[in-house]
Amino acid sequence: MNGSRIAAVGHYQPARVLTNEDLAGMVDTSDAWITSRVGIRTRHIAGPDEPVDELAAHAAAKALAAAGLAPHDIDLVLVATSTAVDRSPNMAARVAARLGIPRPAAMDVNVVCAGFTHALATADHTVRAGAAARALVIGADKMSDVTDWTDRSTCVLVGDGAGAAVVEASAEPGVGPVLWGSVPEMGHAVRIEGEPARFAQEGQSVYRWATTQLPPLARQACERAGYAPADLAAVVLHQANLRIIEPLAEKLGAVNAVIARDVCESGNTSAASIPLALSKLVERGAISSGDPVLLFGFGGNLSYAGQVVRCP
Repeated sequence: MNGSRIAAVGHYQPARVLTNEDLAGMVDTSDAWITSRVGIRTRHIAGPDEPVDELAAHAAAKALAAAGLAPHDIDLVLVATSTAVDRSPNMAARVAARLGIPRPAAMDVNVVCAGFTHALATADHTVRAGAAARALVIGADKMSDVTDWTDRSTCVLVGDGAGAAVVEASAEPGVGPVLWGSVPEMGHAVRIEGEPARFAQEGQSVYRWATTQLPPLARQACERAGYAPADLAAVVLHQANLRIIEPLAEKLGAVNAVIARDVCESGNTSAASIPLALSKLVERGAISSGDPVLLFGFGGNLSYAGQVVRCP
């Protein structure tokens, strides 16, 4: 085996849906204002009895079932999240316990909105090195826990959810080389900090960075995998804001690709957004097994990570 592949994906969202009209009754905003600025219409919000590891475990269980695997087949669990309440046990260990996975390596990855693609690259490297045979890679965030619901500039953006992928060894590489990096001196542009922790961002700075600096980096991720943007069947960017997703995709030049726009119904779910959107594309048959798909995460820490994967 000289590569890894995504064998299956799964996703989960809480039952409660919060609409723009609902938000208009909470803060000074409107459906027209939200839709025109960020493209979001609805988002799912977890209840107080739905912790992050529960969201993650639901998504992971669906991915395991889709792959035809049992918990004991997994020897590495990686959870990308920035909304864990406790420091220990970590989310990965809690998910492993919920699913009954025996003796896995269990690690959390906190790269905020780019967390899933960082975790996927880590799983790919680990599997290719022979240190694990099968990994569960999960992006899960409960952004509602870190949101100031009186701040209309941020509360209209966020949603809760989880997405997961099973990564396993493969004779043919199905996860392309990662392109990753950060702009640490601009880390203040997206923050979850304070007591209690609250999400805040410098929206214009993030918008300019994402729409001007990221398109050439996304093209480099394609080049590393041996693809031109026009070869892509789908592009799944971090679901931050439709006004970022659409110009970034246009500048990338993926003219034949399905562009994930799950942000419209799910909001910004941070590390969950890419696997959540990918799983929905697979579920509804928008892409086929073996299709090349660019995954590209960006955001907190002004970090980014992207790779081309073969659709499971």
